[in-house]
Amino acid sequence: MNAQELILHIAANLGRLARWAIEGRNDRIDQFLRETERCLEDLRRQPAREEFKSTLDRFWLEFHDIRTAERRDIEWAERVATWANILTHRAKLA
Repeated sequence: MNAQELILHIAANLGRLARWAIEGRNDRIDQFLRETERCLEDLRRQPAREEFKSTLDRFWLEFHDIRTAERRDIEWAERVATWANILTHRAKLA
């Protein structure tokens, strides 16, 4: 996948994660966090356009916090959904 496709795939996964957290379906969250992390690592290996680099750097740090959060409650889901939205809108810059 190219950078734009990876970003949209990550954003779609984040949307699923947010929905599942709200629904209390924690069984799928860990699986999709691992998949999202693999996509993010693939994305980090590709050259980033300057217009997208700052977003990617901020998301990389934020994703670590998302992945290691102890509570996956409504606040966590909102944070994840916000990043899904940001990445969807910024994908065209990748």
